[in-house]
Formats: sequence, C-alpha cells, structure tokens
Amino acid sequence: MSKRALKKYLSELKKNELEEQLLGLYEKFPAVKAYYSFVFNPKEEKLVQEAKLKIANEYFPVKRKRPRARRSVAQKYIKNFLLLGVDAPLVADVMLYNLEIAQEFSVNKNVPEAFYKSMLNSFEQAIQYIAVNAILPEFKERILVIYNHTQDNNWLFKDGFSKALDAID
Repeated sequence: MSKRALKKYLSELKKNELEEQLLGLYEKFPAVKAYYSFVFNPKEEKLVQEAKLKIANEYFPVKRKRPRARRSVAQKYIKNFLLLGVDAPLVADVMLYNLEIAQEFSVNKNVPEAFYKSMLNSFEQAIQYIAVNAILPEFKERILVIYNHTQDNNWLFKDGFSKALDAID
C-alpha cells in the first residue's frame, strides 16, 4: 500500500475507528508499543545504560562462565535506537562503548579474525554516524583512543581502521 493510499484510507475513517486501529496495533505489535512508550516517556539515559549493561555482559558475563562476544547484540540496540529517534550523541556513545568494551575483552583473549573484521565494521559505522550528525568534537578523543589501541596492539585490519579515521580528517 502506498503512502498516498494509506492517507486516503485514514482520512475516511471516523475518529473512534482510527483510535481502535491504533490500539489494535499497539496491542498486536511490540514495536508499536515500544515506539509509543518511548514517545510518551523517553527515558533515553535509562535505555542507554541498559544497552551498555547488555553489551558488557556479552564480553564479561556475570551469570555464565564463557563470553559470547557477539557484535549483533550491540547492533540490535543501535538499530533500535535509530528507529526510536534517540539523540545522536547517545547513539554514538553506545557505538563507541561497544568498541571500547570489545577492545578491553581482546587484550587477554585469543580472538578470531572475524572478531577484528566485525570491530572494523563497527568502527566504520560509528565514524560515519558521528560525521553525518556533526558531533565529532564531542567524540574525537574517544575515537582516537580506540584507533590508537588498534595500532598499538597490532589488530588485524589496522589499515582499515586508518582509512576509516582518514574519512573524518
């Protein structure tokens, strides 16, 4: 259904019919419920802290013995934050936190090549997001610390990290 057709359909509905449809969507789809919960009570800081806790638990678990170290957990939160419209500095904070905690994890672990490739992808996405949202001065120091860690610890794909950093200069 096109946007135009949807607008026409909605304009033909009576107010109470429209309210019933919205309530039905709210009850049936968790994404709609999450969206309206966020719109009317945007506790962004709380959401960011929950995300950071879950991300940290991926690398340094509290209840299990072995870390999972899945980038997908952080990506899921970041994608959700983007859909909800969370402030750009908070999204960037989570993006960089994911890289920082992963670097801390990699110091004493033998991680596979895929881990480094995944972190390069995260770094590139964070750099691009920060540049597009014009919040580089706020995060430049953290970006440089992450970059220097990749170079000082001879991370795989360190040339890729250099290229990503060159994009913002």
